[in-house]
Amino acid sequence: MSDIFGWTILWVGLSFGLYIYIAWRSRVSDAASFYIAGKGVPPIANGMATAADWMSAVSFIGLAGLVSFTGYWSSSLLMGWTGGYVLLALLLAPYLRKFGKFTVPDFIGDRYYSDTARLVAAACTVFISFTYICGQMRGVGIVFSRFLHVELATGVVIGMIIVFFYAGLGGMKGITYTQVAQYCVLITAYVVPAIAISMVITGNPIPQLGFGSEIVQEGIYKGQYVLQALDNIALDLGMKEYTATFGAGASSKLNILLICFTMMCGTAGLPHVIIRFFTTPTVRDARKSAGWALLFIAILYTTCPAVAAFARFNMVNTINDKSFEAAPSWFKNWEDPGLIVWVDKNNDGIIQYRNGKVFAGKPVLKPKSELGKYGERQVSNKLTDSPNELYMDRDIMVLANPEIGGLPAWVIGLVAAGGLAAALSTAAGLLLAIGSSISHDLYFRVINKEASEQKRLLVARVVIGISVVCAGWFGIHPPGFVTQVVAWAFGMAAASFFPVIILGIFTTSTTKEGAVAGMATGMIFTAAYIINTTYLGGTTWFFGINTMGIGAIGLILNFTVAITVSRFTAPPPQEIQDMVQSVRVPRGAGAAVQIHT
Repeated sequence: MSDIFGWTILWVGLSFGLYIYIAWRSRVSDAASFYIAGKGVPPIANGMATAADWMSAVSFIGLAGLVSFTGYWSSSLLMGWTGGYVLLALLLAPYLRKFGKFTVPDFIGDRYYSDTARLVAAACTVFISFTYICGQMRGVGIVFSRFLHVELATGVVIGMIIVFFYAGLGGMKGITYTQVAQYCVLITAYVVPAIAISMVITGNPIPQLGFGSEIVQEGIYKGQYVLQALDNIALDLGMKEYTATFGAGASSKLNILLICFTMMCGTAGLPHVIIRFFTTPTVRDARKSAGWALLFIAILYTTCPAVAAFARFNMVNTINDKSFEAAPSWFKNWEDPGLIVWVDKNNDGIIQYRNGKVFAGKPVLKPKSELGKYGERQVSNKLTDSPNELYMDRDIMVLANPEIGGLPAWVIGLVAAGGLAAALSTAAGLLLAIGSSISHDLYFRVINKEASEQKRLLVARVVIGISVVCAGWFGIHPPGFVTQVVAWAFGMAAASFFPVIILGIFTTSTTKEGAVAGMATGMIFTAAYIINTTYLGGTTWFFGINTMGIGAIGLILNFTVAITVSRFTAPPPQEIQDMVQSVRVPRGAGAAVQIHT
């Protein structure tokens, strides 16, 4: 325990010191550097920073946990999020860079020649970014609560202070080079334990290959393929096969398709990711940045299924049907902050992990002075009648994986630093997106067009401070688990921004009225469906589509409304049509290659 704590303090201290040093050296005093890093970020650095900005706590902490517990259908998230970068590289990044704006609302306001469109886009940016950042702060709290032995709320507050410092001080320039360092930390922390555990279980040092290899570790599953063993374990525990695709207890084909589509378009419509492509020196560099980002992301995303499978295999084998006294130390370490729950329903002192929910509602953490007969820390007024006695927060699987696999303390501490890097890098980008939307798109472009750079930067930093406090509160009182909350943000980005950006680039006929109506329709429908289904007791009334995939329907509504309204309103001014045409035509091309729509 003390070794883990010491190594965690060392890795976290060194990484945080590096982030703060970079932020201090990159501090800025002009708007161009604060918003878009002066358009001077090289493609490789921008690709690495983009990867860190986008691979948030959900990629590092939450996604492998979701795949570990749910199996096949979670692959729709992997495919959707990765495929979204192909859309971004081909359809958006170079054209948006050629527009040369500071923010997504800036592009929408100018392209659709309307302050109303700008304000609607700014409101969508704030709502999406704020939803996204809530998941990051919860990830920060989980890491601190386990590894630094503080309350989850205290951990969130520490993260708030750190992220405000380098987001508010250095702006986009400081965040960019901080995120380069954070990517190096998070990818090392993710891959190193994956290699070690793959070697132990399969003898193969490449996790992506070990995932499909035979088990060499001693035990009843030796000689079986990893996925075959996981299927057998699941069936023994009364669950559906780990590799099961569709059918009873599994997600439907429609849901998997729509989730994948939503995540793809959501990736291409995320405001804090799109901003990244405004920071490169040239249009060609913007396209290169997207390619580098896809490569850096692929390293983690191709490792994720292996991490999920190994963590689940080790988890079941180390605690299921073991007595509480014989439970490994990692089990009790994660029980202390309330992220693992055990209730001895049959009073036999044996931990039984089976199919079904432990509690009908949220469990309550008891003080240590009131431990149950076998040391249980959790109680609930209503237990389910399932035989399952164990609850594990799915967001801890990656963080607990090195402990479950018996890796050295220095690796466990490194993973904690990686989790913090992933959460804080994205939180910083989101905070900048919120601050930029309000200070630049609302304050400067609408309220006070004569505002000096100093006033605009002050407004941005104040907004970032307020946003950090609000996000911290939701990190302590999360609206859902990390992956779920972030998936909602992607859904809202797909439903609000993706259609109007595509129409803004590739058509000259879409009007300001169409864009505003489309964005409002897509966002309101998607957000209302999520809120009603999750918090107000509503059902998935629209063909059974769950909240992670409903953004695809919002996107279709956005396209439909925007195109329909545009047909019945006055066409855009000629100068706007000419601007769109010029953005679509490569430099050096003549008028003969222009295609009018």
